[in-house]
Amino acid sequence: MKRIDVHNHVIPETLVKAMQANPVYNTQIEGEGHNRVFIRGKVRFPFEAEFYNADAKLESMDRKKIDIAFISPGPQCFFYNLKDDLAIQTARLVNDGIAQMVAAKPDRLRGMATLPMQHPEAAIAELERVVKEYGFKGVELGTAIGEEELADPKFRPVLKRIEELKVMIFAHPNTQGSGGRLDCFYLTNLIGNPLDTTIMVGKLMFSGALDELKDLKILLAHGGGFLPYQIGRFVHGHKVRPDTAAVTKSDPHEMLKRFWFDALTHSPQSIRHLIDIVGSEKVVLGTDAPFDMGEMAPVDRVELTPGLTQKERENIYCNAATALFNGKI
Repeated sequence: MKRIDVHNHVIPETLVKAMQANPVYNTQIEGEGHNRVFIRGKVRFPFEAEFYNADAKLESMDRKKIDIAFISPGPQCFFYNLKDDLAIQTARLVNDGIAQMVAAKPDRLRGMATLPMQHPEAAIAELERVVKEYGFKGVELGTAIGEEELADPKFRPVLKRIEELKVMIFAHPNTQGSGGRLDCFYLTNLIGNPLDTTIMVGKLMFSGALDELKDLKILLAHGGGFLPYQIGRFVHGHKVRPDTAAVTKSDPHEMLKRFWFDALTHSPQSIRHLIDIVGSEKVVLGTDAPFDMGEMAPVDRVELTPGLTQKERENIYCNAATALFNGKI
């Protein structure tokens, strides 16, 4: 039984070189060797080797008892603010860099792509390219595309093409550096990230988007945000509020079952609740490596889940991810 990590980030060297050369990316990487630091506005974190080095990534995976990792761009790679050709060029740089890391360790690494979603036609073209050239079976999309929502009709052609190609979506928040009431105590991440996921799902549900995309597979980061705990509120609101039920008659609890969830909750009790709500066949391993909000001992954490059965263990470690990628790992 392979242990498969489906939430594992990189910032490939191809993009690093571009960010260092072009001030439009508003990013500095300071220091040398093991002491490099990534800096963008208020965002600052150690730029560890496993962000861009395949050997270092495998060393980290070994420490965490992970056999296979689907590496996806860190949210610092989204760049949904870029215009036209630069947006397309940047997405290609990221995806080519990820493909190079996968090619260096093909037995252990699998790739997910980023897309220039602010330009839907270009996003479809890049999607088709990475599927054809690299065999990628997943794309990572922000829970919002700048100020626009993934549920907006503008993005429906991209989502439909993803569905047609049988590619999964890993939806990841991108609240880095956002302000307002959350701009203290790292609440942009602690609250902002799970809140962004919850908002995205609510809009996908109540807009009718999921009714149109019945075969689209979406993985939610960080245990699905606040949704598994508050799904009863969604169900109740759908029953009593005409605006909530104006577009879709689908039951929110049934729509919840459409999603996959990583087990990255930092709490065995929360993992137990997640399994009870959505079923272990929809829960996968996720480390969020190498960020400090990630899980340093993902397998050990899962093993502490109250009442964990062997079937649930096998689903979380391997079977749920295999189903998410249509049986092809």
